[in-house]
Amino acid sequence: MPDPSSYLPILQSGRWFAQLPPALAQALLGMARVRTLAAGEVLFLRNRPPCGLYAVVRGAIRISGTTGVSGSADDANHNSPAAGVKEAVLIVLPPPVWFGEVSVFDGSARTHDAHAAGPTTLLHIPHDGLVQWLQQHPQHWRDLALLMADKLRMAFVALEEQAVLSAPVRLARRLVQMAQGYGQVQTQGSTRRTLALTQEQLSLMLGISRQTTNGILNDLKTRHILDVQRGQLEILDLPALQALCQQGQA
Repeated sequence: MPDPSSYLPILQSGRWFAQLPPALAQALLGMARVRTLAAGEVLFLRNRPPCGLYAVVRGAIRISGTTGVSGSADDANHNSPAAGVKEAVLIVLPPPVWFGEVSVFDGSARTHDAHAAGPTTLLHIPHDGLVQWLQQHPQHWRDLALLMADKLRMAFVALEEQAVLSAPVRLARRLVQMAQGYGQVQTQGSTRRTLALTQEQLSLMLGISRQTTNGILNDLKTRHILDVQRGQLEILDLPALQALCQQGQA
């Protein structure tokens, strides 16, 4: 199993981790365990006890909820929900995003499901060890709160976009957000151009039909802004995609 410190360059490419006080950054790395998941494998499920903080260092994690009557517990380990269950994909998290901090604060159950969107590697900071360390160093609770504040700001922006922007603009903005690690990637050179994301997952995230999503992606492909491949999207012209967001039209 790789040493967690071998992923330090990826972690340092993220704004939140790079700005941490050295004591907290070193503590997180010291407590970290490397976890690998196969495509579609469950990381945690809604209503399960808190299990700690995570950082994506390879691949991506799909955060979602489900409605309807689920099948067996094993259904959660598959990439698609069971028959009769509708999945609501909220977000797909690429490197170097950290997540899971809400349950660290309140000690409550997980609010959503988390599955690997493809072969994925994470750093896992176990819940009990992290909480114990923070209780011994209470000044660093604020640093963790900044991570949660970023997520809250992003949620407010997404709600506004859902209400006022057209589907093509929302799609362009979501892809740019993912390429930039939802604001966590520090430099342009670290921007991800290949996103582990299917058309179906993208349509579920944006709350639009798969046919509408397919039409928008085909238009972007025709304009050589995106390349649509099986199970992933490649951004060929990030400035052009960003221009669509800024202009408010696609």
